[in-house]
Amino acid sequence: MLLRSKLVTALASPHGVDSYLERFNPMWAAHEVRARIVSIHRETDGSAPVATLTLQPTSTWRGHRAGQHVLVGVEIPGIAKRFTRAFSISSAASGRGEQFTLTIRAHDEGQVSSYLVREAQAGQVLHLSQAQGEFTLVESPATPTISRLVFITGGSGITPAMSMVRTLLRDGYQRNGVAHAGRKVTFLHFARSPEDQIFAEELAEIAAADNGVDVHLRHGDQVFSEFELRRLVPDYKDTDTWLCGPPGLVELVKAAYGDSDRLRMEFFKPAVARAAQPGEEIEGDISFTRSGKTVAASGASLLEQAEELGLKPEFGCRMGICFSCTRTKTAGTVRNILTGEESALPDEEVRICVTAAAGDCHIDL
Repeated sequence: MLLRSKLVTALASPHGVDSYLERFNPMWAAHEVRARIVSIHRETDGSAPVATLTLQPTSTWRGHRAGQHVLVGVEIPGIAKRFTRAFSISSAASGRGEQFTLTIRAHDEGQVSSYLVREAQAGQVLHLSQAQGEFTLVESPATPTISRLVFITGGSGITPAMSMVRTLLRDGYQRNGVAHAGRKVTFLHFARSPEDQIFAEELAEIAAADNGVDVHLRHGDQVFSEFELRRLVPDYKDTDTWLCGPPGLVELVKAAYGDSDRLRMEFFKPAVARAAQPGEEIEGDISFTRSGKTVAASGASLLEQAEELGLKPEFGCRMGICFSCTRTKTAGTVRNILTGEESALPDEEVRICVTAAAGDCHIDL
């Protein structure tokens, strides 16, 4: 493709061709991934509502495996920065450029989740990473097997498991006109109340069908117990199990499985800058030479520290993908926030959204 050629990339340097394409049409991209919100469906109401966003990605989207998550970049009105957060994909596995869904619970302390659930609108364009994570099925859903699978989830932790169950039912086989998972599946989910139950209607339909999937919903004060798990799956320690939920549930399930190697868990966080940790000392000053401003290094990204000084450098994804924020570090030592690697090379091009000072450094900004 012409837009991905080395010549076009060189001509668009240092910001990359995507930065220029976005100005004409946000759904044009050569490398970066973006997605337009097609629809928003409210799953639950209440103080912490849940909504499912159906997204149409750009052709640069490579698809996802069931259980993976994605980094979402959001520009919130009135705030001069882009926030990046990770959300699990709730739809069945997708192919290149295919639509997929994110199911998100709004939290009072979560600016991004609250905005996406309460204020985002169809037609809006989001910045994305490619799908990430290894919390996925280990066997092909299209291959019938006698191996049982177990999913244990709590609250919003149901989303990656729902992606896997939907994939199993879609890619399994048909029996008497009913989609079958191709193996026995036990799905045990815990929610605070029936009103907080995500995917309630669809789970009821799955539970009522002869499809190989046994659904067990527990609400309120019904907590996980090893006794119940043993009743549902006597050989659970020898059964492939996926666990996703709040810390209390995770600890109880881990204790029940002991040293079994059949339990799979995933904890993920967005690839965004972090502040210095307690007890961690970062000595040095950041000099933004063109503007003549200096600030003590805090461990946050160079982009965030520049914005705190009132500077307005160009940026795009805030995830280290699009190269829109590339600036020249003329001297000093910096750290890549994503990899932890440090570099002291002079006259080095750095992405300031995913680069932090590791000592004194000079940035041409």
